[in-house]
Order: sequence, then structure tokens, then C-alpha cells
Amino acid sequence: MQFIENKTFDEIQIGDCAELTRTLKPEDIELFAVMSGDVNPAHVDAEYASSDMFHKVIAHGMWGGALISAVLGTELPGPGTIYLNQNFSFRRPVGLGDTVTIRVSVAQKSAEHHHVTLDCVCTNQNGETVIEGQAEVIAPTEKVRRPRVALPEVHLHERGARFNDLIAATSSLAPVSTAVVHPCDALSLEGALEAGAKGMIVPVLVGPKAKIETTAAEIGRELSGVEIVDAPHSHAAAETAVALARAGKVHMLMKGKLHTDELLEPVVNKDTGLRTERRMSHVFVLDVPSYPKPLLISDAAINIFPDLQTKADIVQNAIDLALALGIDVPKVAVLSAVETVTPSIPSTLDAAGLCKMAERGQITGGVIDGPLAFDNAVSTSAADAKGIQSPVAGQADILIVPDLEAGNMVAKQLIYLAGADAAGLVLGARIPIVLTSRADGVMSRLASAAMAQLFVHHRAAGGLS
Repeated sequence: MQFIENKTFDEIQIGDCAELTRTLKPEDIELFAVMSGDVNPAHVDAEYASSDMFHKVIAHGMWGGALISAVLGTELPGPGTIYLNQNFSFRRPVGLGDTVTIRVSVAQKSAEHHHVTLDCVCTNQNGETVIEGQAEVIAPTEKVRRPRVALPEVHLHERGARFNDLIAATSSLAPVSTAVVHPCDALSLEGALEAGAKGMIVPVLVGPKAKIETTAAEIGRELSGVEIVDAPHSHAAAETAVALARAGKVHMLMKGKLHTDELLEPVVNKDTGLRTERRMSHVFVLDVPSYPKPLLISDAAINIFPDLQTKADIVQNAIDLALALGIDVPKVAVLSAVETVTPSIPSTLDAAGLCKMAERGQITGGVIDGPLAFDNAVSTSAADAKGIQSPVAGQADILIVPDLEAGNMVAKQLIYLAGADAAGLVLGARIPIVLTSRADGVMSRLASAAMAQLFVHHRAAGGLS
């Protein structure tokens, strides 16, 4: 265990010194900006900073000041120190990657009030002074020795940022006519109308007209200019929406206030539905705060215990979506409990089969590896610890789960324990289906609509298998 121990006034001698060294990293600047609210573009906007007088991103001046405070509070004099005065002279900027040594040395002591004056100098890796000044403190008179507190690991994450990027990516695309099925609650109607206002969809509201109008009045939204196709109840709304899609009048479906089974029943009808040769599957797209990029998980909502051919379709659907979202070569990790092919664990055999199918061109557009355990799929350190050499391990874009139960648990754990935001689509039908949970907010619905819009345009441009 590490301890922090002070020097009392009586122990302190003129010339005593203490120091610490810190290298400036991007997260230091971001954390300081979050804590202080100082978002001066010289510190947080690389494009602006490149044209500023220093031509690079630099630290906040008081970042160095805070490090001086850290030396005074933890080293010299240490715990029990009371700050009285501090002056700074800023000599040079501190840029990303600079290593700064902060040194304080005792210049004066005054016994009357236990005052101590310390010279403070910060130098960079070249020995150049970047900050200098003096601090005046009241030194402690009693000895303190305490365990050093372990600081929590901090992950900086702007909630919704990646979903906002998805929405922004649709700005140049034409809106897609979309049947919104039974939008008879505030969230589903608000999400559809907001997607329409942002130019992602042209909403066609399918359901009981009176209920839809009542819901619109409750949330204060106008329906003028919005097409409503009257249907007496949710079952009829789903059937009507599928008929509109078969007739080519809409090119997306969006789930409203109805059960998923109700929506999909007419979709999967062999004679009047929207089936294709490929098996339909659901893809979660998650914005996980601790993961550096969007994470796709499939299938966690439709196929309960998929066989190998169904899994091949699940993989291809997920790859097609990743391509539409702008991921050039999606990395697909086929998950199991272990990372070796084990006959007693069927999911490892499926993983090996999927890899071979990709090798033979039966699955295209991505790089596939498996079996991989969850940690090896998303953590390079976990993969390195087990000696796994793979272009996918530790950097997966897509996780293919063994079955619906596993996928649902993985996705929900990331949402409720890791703070992930989720959006979702059903693919493999003639048109994409925006399938969100009834608990999902407007942002999830907008992100799902944006993904579907990107998918429709990417497919129309011939970009999918």
C-alpha cells in the first residue's frame, strides 16, 4: 500500500524540494475542460489550434498550476497544507506529448504563523521553463501519514455523439418514405415526426387516425401535411404497412406502439409478406462509452437458436449494415465461451464453419474470425495475454452471438451496466425495418432511422451483396 506523508513546519528546511513529472495527453486536456468548463478552441479544437499562434493544441495554463497544487498538497509540505497565495508567469506553451517536471523548493519560513514560501518551476523535456512563480502556504504542524487514495478510471464520452454523427451523415441524402406502424404513443410518434423534420424520412402514419391525432395533440405536434393511413388496430396497421411496402409506396418500416411479433407476422408471410431468400435478422448498433467505435451485435431479437446457414445470413446482414454505415472492412468476431474449436461446444464449430464460408466467398464484405471469447473480441490486451494473433481480436466492429439469449443478455448488459446507447434494425427483408424497444428514447429512434436511410441509399447505389 502506498502512503502520503507530510513534512511539518518544524521538519521543513530552506532548500527542501519535491517534484513530479507528467506527460500531457489528450484526455488530460479533455478532463480539465470538462472540470473547468474552459472550452477555449486553442485547447479543444485541433483545426482552430493549427492556425493559432502556437500552431498546435496546447494545455490550459492552469493545468500546470493544478500540478503545482498537487505537489504542495501531496509532497511538500503535503497533507494539512493551506494555500494562501500563488503567482504564475507563463513562459512557454505545453503541447500534446510534452513531458513537464514540476518542482517546488522552500525559499522562506516564518515561524509566527507557520508560513512557508516556495519557488515553483515547471520545465519541459528540453529543460525549458514553461511556468514559474511562488506559492505561500501555511505548513502543517502535526504529522499526517495516510494511505494514498486510488483514483477511479475515467472514460470520457459525449452521450449520443456517435449517433449524432450517423444522423449528420444523412444530411445530403433524400428522405425515405416510411410506414410508421401504429404510432399511438408519445415516443413512437415523436421519434417519427422528428425523423421527418430532420429530412431522414417521409413518415406515413399507419394506425387508428383518431388515436394518432390525439397523441399528436398531447405532445403538441402538428400533423398538417403528414399522411395518415387509417387502420382500426395494431394488427391491421402492420398488415396495411406491409401491403404499402409490397406496392412500392414505402421503402422502410418503423415500429410504433405494438409488439414485435405483431409487426413481423405479416412481414414473414410467405405469400403476402416481405421475405427474401435471406433469413431476416436483427442488428443492435451500440454506442458504448468504453469502446472506441460503434459496436454491432447480432442476432439478439429474432432468431432464437440459429443453425449454421441462418448464422451465415445473420453475418451477411450485419456486414451489409456496417458497410452502409461507412465501415470500410467490417471486422466480425464470432463469439463463443472459448477461442478454440471444441467439439463439445457447438458454437465453436459454427464459428469455424462461418470462417470457412467467408474464405470460400459465401460471406463477403468483411473479415471474420472465431471462435473468440467476448474479452478477446473487444480487448487487445486480453487477446495479447492469450497469444491470439488475429486481424479481428481486440478490435471487432461486429459481434455474432451463439443464440438470441446470449445476444440479448450481452446487449442489455452493455446498455444497463456500461451506459451504452442502442439503435436497431431488422435486415434481410425487402426493406429495412426500424425495430426499437418501447423504452427507447427519441435519440435511439432517430439513430435507427438514420441507419435505415443510409442502408436504403447504399443498397440503391449497388453497394450491398
